[in-house]
Amino acid sequence: MNWIIALQITYILLIILVIVRVLYDTRSSTKALAYILFIVFVPIIGVLFYFYFGINYRKRKLYSKKIVQDAPLRRLIKSEIKTYSDAISKSNLVDHKYQNLIEFLRNSGNSPLTTNAEVKLLINGEEKFPELLKALKKATSHIHLEYYIYENDITGNEVAAILIRKAKEGVEVRFMYDDFGSHSLGKKFIKKLNAAGVLTAPFYKIRWYAFANRINYRNHRKIVIIDGDTCFIGGINMSDTYRNDLNKKEHLYWRDTHLMIKGQASSYLQYLFLCDWNFCSNSPLEYSEIYFPINSKQATTQNEVVQIAASGPDSSHPVIFYSLLEAISAAKKSIYITSPYFIPGESLMDALIIAIQSGLDVKIIIPGISDSKMVDAAASAYYTELLECGAKIYKYNKGFVHAKTMVVDDDLAIIGSANMDFRSFDLNFEVNAMLYSKRIAEQLKEAFNNDLKVSHQINAITWLNRPKYIHLWEKLVRLLSPFL
Repeated sequence: MNWIIALQITYILLIILVIVRVLYDTRSSTKALAYILFIVFVPIIGVLFYFYFGINYRKRKLYSKKIVQDAPLRRLIKSEIKTYSDAISKSNLVDHKYQNLIEFLRNSGNSPLTTNAEVKLLINGEEKFPELLKALKKATSHIHLEYYIYENDITGNEVAAILIRKAKEGVEVRFMYDDFGSHSLGKKFIKKLNAAGVLTAPFYKIRWYAFANRINYRNHRKIVIIDGDTCFIGGINMSDTYRNDLNKKEHLYWRDTHLMIKGQASSYLQYLFLCDWNFCSNSPLEYSEIYFPINSKQATTQNEVVQIAASGPDSSHPVIFYSLLEAISAAKKSIYITSPYFIPGESLMDALIIAIQSGLDVKIIIPGISDSKMVDAAASAYYTELLECGAKIYKYNKGFVHAKTMVVDDDLAIIGSANMDFRSFDLNFEVNAMLYSKRIAEQLKEAFNNDLKVSHQINAITWLNRPKYIHLWEKLVRLLSPFL
């Protein structure tokens, strides 16, 4: 019996130590409480779950951005580009109401404010991929690709063929893919690229999928940088799934949004790529003017103002989360949100509720077809709270809406890879483009209104009068929001 008592005491001490670690490591009190309850009420499994999926890697800085140790690049980011963005922020190109947002991204995210950008909004894969293929074919210096999902299909092989041809022509080609999101890519595909001279690197390689705590900390970015001057950013991965122009049987219509940007804004995405590449590659990159060409500052056919918001486990702060909070608080008339996974958390909910109660027009498009019942149930609990306050929520019926966008008033458009959920805000590497542009905001709002035409508005009275057991289930699942 003594050994049983000793085992019980040991377990209790272990629980106490793990709880202390949770308190020190977990920034969100809601998330910390969820972990603690799980640890206490689900013996052993709760502890294992936390160590596999819950450790806060932000504080531990496991994702060290090696490139910031390079003095020339540090000077470029903090001196040359900072000076450049100082002049822009003092101009009249951006509405003064966004000054706090701009300064936050500059100070916390080290993200410069850039102008002279040429921006093209790309709706769905059938608009993105032709532009991407065209731009890749024009590459003369280098091509850098970074994708969460890259598949060995028609689309993936079309791009791969160009990468191989360009590598043989002497263009530097680097391809980084998330080892979890692109796990079906296959060694044969990678070897084919390597044989042609394409440099490849899996982001944070997973050895044992069933026991990998790194599954939570994935690179969810989808970016391409060509010759340091042309870049692509948004929500569309490299897969046939994102194309509605292919004749595929039983293909679900896929609604997504991407951007092509030319000009100085490419420099910060280049910086992010170099940081990520140096973390996961055996062939680290050093600073070179080739990757940050001076001619990218030359005037383009447009004069859009762009800023990049990026965050991940290597960030000191959840930059994207804070940037969305600030954007919502700056709104004066309207906020239009599209998100496939809407689990915003208490702070964003409070900001949206304040906006609604202040008389702003708040509309949210969410999937009518969900790919996760648990996520859908958790999100539904948030819908209930928003509908009670007067929000207008629409379910997209034409297919699956995967776009991650926000339009604030008539002059701020946000497009990127980050969903409005805990995973994007706290666990994964994400990147959004902040466009202080009436032209792009108008185009994105038009796309939003077109999506409304194939969506149905949730009737608040009907929704709120659903059976109480459904509301109870959704509230219970909402407690698991930090884990979804």
